[in-house]
Amino acid sequence: MIYHLFEALKEYDIPGQGLMSYLSFRAMMASVTAMLISLVIGKRIIRWLQKKQIGEEIRDLGLEGQLQKKGTPTMGGIIIFIAVMVSVLLFADLTNIYTLILLATTIWFAGLGFSDDYIKVFRHNKEGLSERGKLISQVLFGLGLGLTVCFSPDIVVREKVQVDMSEARTADTKTAAASQTLDIDTEFKVDSGTWKEEDVVKSTKTTIPFVKNHEFDYKWLSPFKGTLGWYCKWAIYVLMIVFVITACSNGTNLTDGMDGLTTGTSTIVVGVLGIFAYLSGNIINAEYLNIMYIPGTGEIAVYMAAFAGALIGFLWHNSYPAQVFMGDTGSLMIGGVIGVCAILIRKELLLPVLCGVFLVETLSVIIQRGYFKYTKRKFGTGKRVFKMTPLHHHFQKEGVEALITKPARALPEAKIVVRFWIVEVILAVLTVALLKVR
Repeated sequence: MIYHLFEALKEYDIPGQGLMSYLSFRAMMASVTAMLISLVIGKRIIRWLQKKQIGEEIRDLGLEGQLQKKGTPTMGGIIIFIAVMVSVLLFADLTNIYTLILLATTIWFAGLGFSDDYIKVFRHNKEGLSERGKLISQVLFGLGLGLTVCFSPDIVVREKVQVDMSEARTADTKTAAASQTLDIDTEFKVDSGTWKEEDVVKSTKTTIPFVKNHEFDYKWLSPFKGTLGWYCKWAIYVLMIVFVITACSNGTNLTDGMDGLTTGTSTIVVGVLGIFAYLSGNIINAEYLNIMYIPGTGEIAVYMAAFAGALIGFLWHNSYPAQVFMGDTGSLMIGGVIGVCAILIRKELLLPVLCGVFLVETLSVIIQRGYFKYTKRKFGTGKRVFKMTPLHHHFQKEGVEALITKPARALPEAKIVVRFWIVEVILAVLTVALLKVR
């Protein structure tokens, strides 16, 4: 709203007004604002949750320090939600299609997680929403997003972008954020390089490492040509969108099992996606890195900066020993936003590397369940690959027979969390480096 207020009053030449036209400034302001909101309201919401006796019900799984967490307030994802929404409403462009999609994502998945937490806490049903119910909700949102990406005239990419770098930088200094947020109707010419309206395309292309142009087109998976091939390629793309959103949402949910684990790793992932969004929405950087230029995605950087700030503020309360848990309200929301952001900036195929921690956590559960069922059917007794899943609990458990027994002794929770953060930092750096690997 502050952004739109300054836009409406731009003819009055208010001091400092030009700062609001820069994505970098708005991103920083959104991040700091969300962080402060999360810090300030966090204490009050925690006290309110304690007063209402909205505490976590802990099952005794034989983990060190586990029973001490009994009664710790949950549903803390409300803190993240409020901080993000307020900050984005203040500093983001609310007419931008990508901002609106991310707002809808945040509301949808926060609502889904809140429903699950509500059933667990207030109805005292430990199971919460059924897995089927969660999956249906995630798939429905994925289908809605897929159709939006398919049919919205505002979601496009520009091809054949060639810009003279020195001239483009000169033009950028003359016009506020000219290379960051250019209208779709604009024709921008710089020396020998041009991009015009005819360069705007509805595309199923995405970014992929290790190839010359960093691009993969889902139409290559279509067995048909012509009109049928057009429908088939978009169907494949929509199915991929559904899969990515479902996988990311459930992956963060499974990772949420230790104080600060999901919050810290998610902050790193969100930060990298925000950088990618800024680069993809900037014609100069897109040309330099040889990635798709996607008009309007610079606003995603503002949104993700706000999200990162909210997560850092929440980590203040969620770090070991946690004063509050985010619950499904937070974990499902974080995963949904990560998945949708990656899709909008065409970086979803980089998620297996960037979200490697979430991926391994999810695979550990799948492998454990599959192997246990197989051995029980074949030998009559189920056997384990890991001492316990999700994977972070494997390092916290000891005295259990499994194929993988190392480490022999249980590690302290705080040490496990920090080491997972370090692994995520390495994966984040590797993901950014992949933009230059051809």
